[in-house]
Amino acid sequence: MISFEAAREKVIEILTARAAAPKVETLDLTAEPARAHGRILTEEILADRNYPPFNRSIRDGFAVRAADAAEPGARLRLIGESRAGVAFDGAVGAGECVRILTGAPLPRGANAVVMNEHTREEGEFIVLDQTVRPGQHYVLAGTEARVGEVVIQRGARLSYAELAMAAQVGHGCLKISRRPRVAIVSTGDELISVGEPVGPYQIRNSNSISLAAQVALGGGEPVASGKAPDDAAQLRARIEQSLDSSDMLVLSGGVSVGKYDLVEQVLHDLGAEFFFDAVAIRPGRPTVFGWCRGKPVFGLPGNPVSTMVTFELFVVPAIELLSGARQPRPLPFFKAILAHPVDEKGGVAHFLPACVTWPRGESVVEVLLWEGSGDIGAVVRANCFLLVHESRLHLEAGETVDVLPRRGKL
Repeated sequence: MISFEAAREKVIEILTARAAAPKVETLDLTAEPARAHGRILTEEILADRNYPPFNRSIRDGFAVRAADAAEPGARLRLIGESRAGVAFDGAVGAGECVRILTGAPLPRGANAVVMNEHTREEGEFIVLDQTVRPGQHYVLAGTEARVGEVVIQRGARLSYAELAMAAQVGHGCLKISRRPRVAIVSTGDELISVGEPVGPYQIRNSNSISLAAQVALGGGEPVASGKAPDDAAQLRARIEQSLDSSDMLVLSGGVSVGKYDLVEQVLHDLGAEFFFDAVAIRPGRPTVFGWCRGKPVFGLPGNPVSTMVTFELFVVPAIELLSGARQPRPLPFFKAILAHPVDEKGGVAHFLPACVTWPRGESVVEVLLWEGSGDIGAVVRANCFLLVHESRLHLEAGETVDVLPRRGKL
């Protein structure tokens, strides 16, 4: 049994070494901008011209020659206006100024902008209350980017700023990595589909729903591959079919040591190579990670909270690497003040459903009452998980602790 940190590093190590380069697709940014969000870019984006393409004012005010305003009280004749998209057609001469708006091109002859707040109008003249220095309140052409310069690197994850930059430089079609297809299989005789009538000892297959949502949040394309009963032959057929139709397989249930926990044995019979089959965490100890027929395979515990936690820790980085990321994002732990004592047992790391608030501007976390790894309601009420390290299982109120946000909630 290994620590969750070591297990996560093993996933990253294996995927980095073995994952095939993802297929590339082209996306029309103008037609489907939302589809590009979170995707990995497979090309460099270059500036098509200098940015800004002209000397650009960053304030509303007046374009002047600094030499004309060496002392407060300078009185300059107003000769025109420059606004965004419509430049002043002329030059600023001695004793003159041009009204200018934010984003407008600086007129020829001017080398400074004076803000409205530091001026007053007297007929056709503008009186300046302050001295002016050259270069004040405008951005030189080419300061932000030069023509031909790489403005977005290959391998970048696209978010709103990157998409805005691609649009600004006229790159309307983006080459991006295809989302990895992640097959989801739930195991167990007790499972029924969500819409079926439920018997007294049956359980609706909620894991298939939560896993599909987590796959999508993690950047993958969920592939619902159904459920498999506790029968080795049927489970094998389902696994083989899923591996053929996906880039990665995630199974839930059947990974413990009970009589009907068949996942590891079936994967072994299929020639799988295993890297770990137990992790020192609660919930989620009997987590399996292996490689079968050229693809990563995860066997997650069947209890819903265990499935949710282990997916976040181990499957998300695999999806990111299959998506073309150079390296996965680190777990987004942050610090918070513990609201009450916590006392855990077992010599493993604990991920406890919790809620963080900011009552006085600082993060305060409180562990929620929960009934173990089958209690989905606790995670519904939670916005994070409190990490209790195995090296220090007793925590006092007021201590600074590690908190993992619940993806999509916080």
